[in-house]
Amino acid sequence: MEFHGSDRYYLDPQLKAIVNMAIAMEKPLLITGEPGTGKTQLAFEIARSLDLDLEILRAKSTIKGEEACYVQDTVLRLNDARFGSAETGRDVQNFFDYVIWGPIGRAFRAPLRRVLLLDEIDKTETDVQDNLLDVLEDKQFVIREVNQVIQAQIAPIILITSNAKRELSDPFLRRCFCHHIAFPTPEDMRHIVGLHFPEIKPQLLEAGLEIFYELRDAGYEKPPATSELLNWFEALMRSNQEVKGGKHLPFPGVLLKRANDLLEHHGLSKKPKPYASRY
Repeated sequence: MEFHGSDRYYLDPQLKAIVNMAIAMEKPLLITGEPGTGKTQLAFEIARSLDLDLEILRAKSTIKGEEACYVQDTVLRLNDARFGSAETGRDVQNFFDYVIWGPIGRAFRAPLRRVLLLDEIDKTETDVQDNLLDVLEDKQFVIREVNQVIQAQIAPIILITSNAKRELSDPFLRRCFCHHIAFPTPEDMRHIVGLHFPEIKPQLLEAGLEIFYELRDAGYEKPPATSELLNWFEALMRSNQEVKGGKHLPFPGVLLKRANDLLEHHGLSKKPKPYASRY
C-alpha cells in the first residue's frame, strides 16, 4: 500500500519517501509547514487515492485525550434510567449502549484500514499530546469505566499536522516520523497549479505566479499561501480576467485576507504597493 500522489496533489520525492515509509512501518507521520501548504489535504488525498475511510480529529486547546477515543453519554443514560429505554433498544445496564466513539476509537475498531488525521495538534496541551501518542504508539486504549482494552484491529495510517504555534514535547517528536513541507518554489507551484487547472493559459499562469510571489515577499501580515493562489486562479478563469495591465489587481480579497494587508494594497496606508509600477 503506497501513495504516489494524485491528480489533485503534487508529491515531491522527499515527501513521497517518508509518507510511504511511515505507512510501511506503521509510524505516525508529523507534517509541519505554514498554513496553506497542503498538510491537511495530504491526508484527504491518501484516503481518496487508496480508497480508505478517513477519521479526523480537529484539535483544540480544550480537548482531552480520551475524547478522541470515546465519551460516555451520561445524560442519555440518566434519562433512560429515569424514563425507561424499552422502546429505544438501549439497556441502561450495558455501558457500551451509551458510548460515543471518537475518531481514534472508530479507526481502531474498524475492520478495514483507515486514515487517521490529527489536525493542528499544536493547539493541544503537552500532557494531551503525550497521552495521545501513547495511544497511537500502542494502538490501544483503555475504557476506564469498565477496565476494557480496545486494541486496533488493523493499524490505521496516522497523519498529524502542526502549524508550529506551540512547541511539541520531546517524547511526542521522538515517536513520530517528521517532515516539514517547505513553501513551494515557483517550479513546484507550476506543477501544483497544473494539477488543479490543466487548461490554464500559460500567459495567465506565469503572470499570476509572478504577482503571487511578489505579494509573498512584500511583507504583508498574512502573505497568500497555496490555497489562496488556487482560489485566485479559479476566480480569474471563471471571470475571464487577465492580470496584466490595468490599475487594480483582480480579486485582491482572494489573495489577501487581513484588513491591514488590503489597506496597504489599496494604498490607504503608508506602505507602498509591492508592484505599483505594474498597476
